[in-house]
Amino acid sequence: MDANPEPSRPRSALVARVGLAALCGLLAAGAGLAAAEFATAAARPEASPVTAVGGVVIDHTPAAVKDWAIETFGTADKLVLRIGIVILLALYAAGLGLLAAAGPRARRTAAVVGALLFGVVGAVAAASRSGAGAEDAVPSLLGGAVAAGVLVWLTRRLVPHEDAGPGDAGFDRRAFLVAATSTAAASAGVGLLGRALRSADDAAAEASRSAVRLPAADSPAGPVPAGARLRVAGLSPFRTPTDDFYRIDTALRVPRVDAETWRLTIRGAGVSRPLTLGFRQLLRRELVERDITLTCVSNLVGGDLVGNARWIGVRLADLLREAGVRPPSEGGPADQLVARSVDGMTLGSPVETVMDGRDALLAVGMDGEPLPFEHGFPVRMVVPGLYGYVSACKWLTELELTTFADYDAYWVGGGWAERGPIKTQSRIDTPDGSAPLRPGPVPVAGVAWAQNTGIERVEVRVDDGPWHEARLADEHSVDTWRQWVWEWPATSGSHVLRVRATDRSGATQTARSAPPAPDGATGHHEIRVEVE
Repeated sequence: MDANPEPSRPRSALVARVGLAALCGLLAAGAGLAAAEFATAAARPEASPVTAVGGVVIDHTPAAVKDWAIETFGTADKLVLRIGIVILLALYAAGLGLLAAAGPRARRTAAVVGALLFGVVGAVAAASRSGAGAEDAVPSLLGGAVAAGVLVWLTRRLVPHEDAGPGDAGFDRRAFLVAATSTAAASAGVGLLGRALRSADDAAAEASRSAVRLPAADSPAGPVPAGARLRVAGLSPFRTPTDDFYRIDTALRVPRVDAETWRLTIRGAGVSRPLTLGFRQLLRRELVERDITLTCVSNLVGGDLVGNARWIGVRLADLLREAGVRPPSEGGPADQLVARSVDGMTLGSPVETVMDGRDALLAVGMDGEPLPFEHGFPVRMVVPGLYGYVSACKWLTELELTTFADYDAYWVGGGWAERGPIKTQSRIDTPDGSAPLRPGPVPVAGVAWAQNTGIERVEVRVDDGPWHEARLADEHSVDTWRQWVWEWPATSGSHVLRVRATDRSGATQTARSAPPAPDGATGHHEIRVEVE
């Protein structure tokens, strides 16, 4: 043991130095992200490190985990993911700060390598995204280099002076405070400048949407029959309000596309006349207006990832035939239509299905307004009878004809089924089991859907009793859901209400419970209620 040990520093000074070291890491990460955001303005929004890494996380998340996230967080799942990435990044950055300030040069070098690795991970993630170019890696690489440089610059100001006493902080506090404050201010300024540059593009897109005046439909949807809307408290409205319409996609940042510069190309196998169309050209074509219910394949039995809206757009089959496309039943070589989004997403639809006479649309409007950005402005696909993961491509920019054997679209590559026809489903909206009921007549009501086939019958069961046929609302279209109601003579006690639907083909919902993956959930929706 040393006879003359070096006086130890007070615990408070040590704790303060540890906190400042972690702060160095956080400030360095902030500077790196700010530099990356600034560089992203010259690339594309998807090149942002947080967006790119988040996209890779989504790509490699097992289907069961995705379903859990959607069930738990709903349409806020992407916000939760962003927050999670930022928290992990903050912890990583704080750790690098502690490592860099630990003293030995080897540890500082390791911290610098760690900061550069942060940039490399982001660059690899950005470059691996669909539709990415080499330039997409630049923002993350720049961010990593800036973070490494700032980390070294700040932590050097925490090195103790040789003559520091046991009660002394051991470094120039004022110099460190100036450096830290300058870093924070510069990072904020650069980050805000990057956002401002990106905002200019967003403003152009928003201006282009505001300037759109949708023409009257050449083939209007027609009025909804009065009998299609049942007056039952708690029942979902026939038409889902736009603000409540579900949104499930992988876009961590909603694309803002300028309609004036947007282009759609149609190419691929069997395309004898490739097409390139602008938004105004699309609006000058025959426009079709239809009420169509969309459903997400991730919808659990009884879930709310389903909605009904009035869409206006161009018939997809007309455009494909103009391009010379023939369905497989007519000898066409392509059996898959791959739709590509501006952010690189790919969805594959069966060519035979989208050309079989149903109202498959390239939609430009939703409920009388141009599409909201969140729902695909300027153009998206809407195909009745197919789950969204194989048909509802938002922010559409390309249609490619190919085969299922030659190409796996995004979700198919993740283990989901190729073709995705919607399964007949029904849901109880009221009662919802949240409050006790009184004995006597109780309206049990909800919605049922079987797009492109139509609902024939809905039945309700109480406990293990017989099935009772519900009263259906009038049908507006086979492509929309139907409301239903059954008057239940409720008796005291605890009861389980179940519902099932039968479609026009004669198929009745199976009672077998199955998760959404790989081709849609099955089972009967049930609600447990208490009757006083």
